[in-house]
Amino acid sequence: MRNNILAQSLQKSLDGSKAASPAEAPSPAPGADGPKSLRSMADVLSSVAAQAPQEIDTAEIADSEVADRFDVQDGLNDLVESIRASGQQLPVMLRHRRGAGPRYEVVYGRRRIAACRALGIKVAAYIKEMTLDEALMSQALENSARLERSFIEQAVFAAKLEDAGFSADRICQALAIDASTLSRLRTVVRDIPEQIIRRIGAAQGVGRRPWMELRDLIKGATEKTVQNVIAIVPEHGSAAERLEAVVSALSSGSIKDEPKAQRTRSLPQRTIVAGSVSYQVATGNLVLRADRKQDRAFLQYVEAQLGRLYSDWSSEHESTSNTLIYKD
Repeated sequence: MRNNILAQSLQKSLDGSKAASPAEAPSPAPGADGPKSLRSMADVLSSVAAQAPQEIDTAEIADSEVADRFDVQDGLNDLVESIRASGQQLPVMLRHRRGAGPRYEVVYGRRRIAACRALGIKVAAYIKEMTLDEALMSQALENSARLERSFIEQAVFAAKLEDAGFSADRICQALAIDASTLSRLRTVVRDIPEQIIRRIGAAQGVGRRPWMELRDLIKGATEKTVQNVIAIVPEHGSAAERLEAVVSALSSGSIKDEPKAQRTRSLPQRTIVAGSVSYQVATGNLVLRADRKQDRAFLQYVEAQLGRLYSDWSSEHESTSNTLIYKD
């Protein structure tokens, strides 16, 4: 089963890192994050994989405290039909829940639970006594292995893990990302209001670049601007199309009371390619815009050349400064 594969994979990585460590290396400080946290989750997944799954009524299952997906209904019909035809192939993970209401809380497998609920059948589930910390780490590891989250879902979930007290190292381990990626995820969630993120949606298949572009456009916006942006998000179309519509509206300056957009509108726009590529210049600012999708690769090309351009300019500027002739 997938849980057993995950546990074995974690165990192999831990054994490999242990073998690669010098014998004289100092022991980690007590309580330090790192391989110890992964070893704990490997033990949890191994013990769960050894159990037989149980059939649980979906009415007895509450949602997780920290969800890592925006909308489990998105694309759910395909999963419903798959389970209808072939049955539920992978059990979900539940933990016991205290207090009134459902007996269990989902750790991972929300879409499978939703599909079984739609079919009116019980869900096959592993049940484990887990702390919130263990549940969140298990949820992060299992869903990272299945690569279900979009970029923005990953960013929001990383922020929730941080709010729950996870260290940066543990978040990187759980989500299989490096520190620089985590930093980008943080800036997106920090600078784009959650209302706008939720209004746009998960945008499956959309990478970081459009979200970073939106982040640059919306950063520091007033509450009125945020509400105006929410109002112009299209009701229909995919999340990717909604994201593109918001970026285009902010770039064109059609959103009122947005400081950056207002400053941009007051500047003369110079055309490079009619109908698509243009730029505007102000003190300390250069705005380069490509309105057509096929021309946006040009922006990536320019971005990649910025370091070289600056180096060339700097060398030329220094050379010119050294040959100035001063007159009395």
